[in-house]
Amino acid sequence: MANTEQCIFCRIVAGEIPAEVVRETERTLAFRDVAPQAPVHVLVIPKEHRDGLDGLVADGTETAGLLLQECAAVAAQEGVTETGYRVVVNNGAEAGQAVDHCHLHVLAGRRLTDTLG
Repeated sequence: MANTEQCIFCRIVAGEIPAEVVRETERTLAFRDVAPQAPVHVLVIPKEHRDGLDGLVADGTETAGLLLQECAAVAAQEGVTETGYRVVVNNGAEAGQAVDHCHLHVLAGRRLTDTLG
């Protein structure tokens, strides 16, 4: 498990690092990505540190379900439900997970390619 004192997302949750918050619940936080890959690029994270998807689901599926609900809520709030949006989870270094804190990407606002890469 990562050192949560050095985890950038834990520091955002703690208010030590500013972020453009889109939505917040008791257990989740959604904020705009600082290097967006689409016009809408929002990260949805659990407030409690989990290294990745594996660590999240090891505790059961409740928080995973909450994160997916928040992704849909972000899409609705951003007005992209009708046109479509993508939810991406990278789990581990080889999958491209850059921050060792589970996070889901909500991407929308332009046609996304059929392949990931």
